[in-house]
Amino acid sequence: MLRDALPKMVTSLPGPRTKEILARRAECMPGAIKSVYPCVIERGEGAMFEDVDGNIILDWAGGVGVMNIGYSRPELIDAVSEQTGKYFHSMMNIITHERYIELAEKLNELVPVKGDKKKTMLVNSGAEANENAIKIAKGFTGRPNVIVFSGSFHGRTLMTMTMTARKSYAHGMGPFPDGVYRTEFPYLYRKPEGYTDAQAIDYYVAKIEKMFIEATPADNVAAIVFEPVQGEGGFVPAPIEWVKAVRAICDKHGILMIVDEVQTGWARTGRMFASNYYQEEGCAPDVLVTAKSMAGGLPISAVVARAEIINGAIPGTIGGTYCGNAVACASALAVIDVMTKEDFPAKARKIADKCMKTFNEWKEKYEVVGDVRGLGSMIGIEFVTDKKTKGYNADIVNKIVDLALQKGLVLENAGTYGNVMRFLSPLCITDAQLDRGLEIFEECIKECM
Repeated sequence: MLRDALPKMVTSLPGPRTKEILARRAECMPGAIKSVYPCVIERGEGAMFEDVDGNIILDWAGGVGVMNIGYSRPELIDAVSEQTGKYFHSMMNIITHERYIELAEKLNELVPVKGDKKKTMLVNSGAEANENAIKIAKGFTGRPNVIVFSGSFHGRTLMTMTMTARKSYAHGMGPFPDGVYRTEFPYLYRKPEGYTDAQAIDYYVAKIEKMFIEATPADNVAAIVFEPVQGEGGFVPAPIEWVKAVRAICDKHGILMIVDEVQTGWARTGRMFASNYYQEEGCAPDVLVTAKSMAGGLPISAVVARAEIINGAIPGTIGGTYCGNAVACASALAVIDVMTKEDFPAKARKIADKCMKTFNEWKEKYEVVGDVRGLGSMIGIEFVTDKKTKGYNADIVNKIVDLALQKGLVLENAGTYGNVMRFLSPLCITDAQLDRGLEIFEECIKECM
């Protein structure tokens, strides 16, 4: 079966059939939607896919975190088939459908936000969920401003492009909304020289407090928004002591703490949500946003908060035609069932144990591997020109990505300067597939140095 297979290449990439399809793509699609990898999927199972030329490829990008449960999970196929046999869609503003309610009830049970009584709003994408989280925060607090961080990525709508740090995602799209202010995220590998980690965390916390003096008064701030592990920013995890400090700042000033778990959610970090760790440490968020792996590949996302916060939204400001589509809801309910029964967070921890051990061995062996970091199975390997200067080494990352693909392994870069390799394999990956992926990855490091 494909789900148990190992990488096997029968052509170089792109193969002949792939070339034909990519030529059609170039003719009918915007060039701004980039095609990074010269391959075209035919079918997928588990952590593997077969391309249209018969190459068997191991996927360590997982649709940038969408495929935590893997390709073609039978329970999801059955759930979607059953729902489509009844109806595809019913807009909740017009005619209520029960799948939305069932999923909201499940999320209210699962999602670790402050408060005993929770409510859930369903939307269609991570960006849309972040956009609505900001609307909800403004409606509840009556305040206009938002604080975000260096290295952040929150989406490509006008508001979320503004919130996103890297402006290549927003080139030519201004003017941007007012009221979004940015300060430094705690990137401990690149902390101020001579600082201990503890001193650096104090430094980054002080940067937030300084915002209230130099950028926006605290009583004008509706929310502070951050990712538990920055995705596009380079897989940089937020230190728990910094999160505790952010929670304390929010509590002191009546600010909502919004956690963007679009990529960290759904067992990726070794808990169902990264905020489960925060809850255990007494610093759970007020609002949690999630998407990507929520429905195993169907478009759906959610904003979850305590009831009084969501109830504070101004009528007419939130909602949409496809929000909480019945088929996507059915798939998401199946995801929750499978991940709970099979303890997917434990799968993530097991994978992480092997990967972190191996990646840290590479850190000792290779001058170009500068840092290894992450949370659970959301791991970043930062490549540098040398360990002393920590120069950004995007060149070797690009070479490794290209070479690994020719060997049957999909890798993807990250980081503001493109010098971080991200690990996001489906959590159903077999031991043999994980071992072979690690072998290919290391072969590529050696060949590209």
